[in-house]
Amino acid sequence: MVFSFLTQELAIDLGTANTVIFQNDQIALDEPSIVAIDVATKKCIALGQKAKLMDGRENPGIKTVRPLRDGVIADFNAAEMMIRGFIRQVNSKRHTIFPPNLKIVVGIPSGSTEVEIRAVRDSSEHAGGRDVFLIFEPMAAALGIGLDVEAPKGNMVVDIGGGTTEIAVISLGGIVQSDSIRVAGDVFSSDIQAYLRQQHNLRVGETTAEKIKIAVGAVLPQLDNEPEPYVVTGPNLMTAHPVEATISYPEIAHCLDKSISRIEASVLHVLEQTPPELYSDIVKNGIFLSGGGALLRGLDKRLAEKVNIPFHVAEDPLRAVARGTCLALKNTDNYSFLMR
Repeated sequence: MVFSFLTQELAIDLGTANTVIFQNDQIALDEPSIVAIDVATKKCIALGQKAKLMDGRENPGIKTVRPLRDGVIADFNAAEMMIRGFIRQVNSKRHTIFPPNLKIVVGIPSGSTEVEIRAVRDSSEHAGGRDVFLIFEPMAAALGIGLDVEAPKGNMVVDIGGGTTEIAVISLGGIVQSDSIRVAGDVFSSDIQAYLRQQHNLRVGETTAEKIKIAVGAVLPQLDNEPEPYVVTGPNLMTAHPVEATISYPEIAHCLDKSISRIEASVLHVLEQTPPELYSDIVKNGIFLSGGGALLRGLDKRLAEKVNIPFHVAEDPLRAVARGTCLALKNTDNYSFLMR
């Protein structure tokens, strides 16, 4: 194996909101999943954080595109451009004459159709992937949390990402029951935008809604550690004059209530379908929360009250899927649940 140094292994969590790439057990890249494209030449002018700064501030000559919507590729060309650009950024530190052979493991939603799976595989191959493996996100999240997915016992994971919430019961290296609903971070942001329009007559963009969610995002009207209220400025819908509103966490808990209820219903639906032996394992071990949505204040408590099973928020929930994808990359020969 003289040329083994030319093979490069990357684990990619291709998320609706963020893309994380692991290389050699290290985070090589963590950027927003967005590209800025020159309208005239159709060329990519910025990726990730740089493109995010342009989002909502473009002129007619530039458009920003989020290639993934609801966890799946919505814009094939932009996705390929983004994956290629991110891989190039990771490779900029390498000094080799030949482009490396890429071995990639990519996380995909468990509810993906054959067409959506094909789109991820094709985008990864077009971006230079020689060996492309796919792993379902809840399985990757379970690995990243540190669960023994191949053991003969039930583990349940709820992964709330940007585009989808993935709920899965895992046993013996397979997904026994799962549900994938399109209620996640993006829906929470649009809930906040709609609430501000209705209650405060205030118009805000996606980026501001995201900031509010991070600052005062909560799902319970009463918390032990209360975050400081968040002050937001924007145009009044009627007069276009600038107005300022102070947003408190109970308001956000109220406006996210419907979306969180849909996640609760989905969790209960999966539990209803779970075989009794696995169900008793889940009651004993609890249910694990991962993804950015797991950071909403009070979510574990609210879900536990609703379902009567303890919920545990993963350590560093944002990167659980990426970390699990990285573990899968090291064991591509042994893990039967990887798709080639």
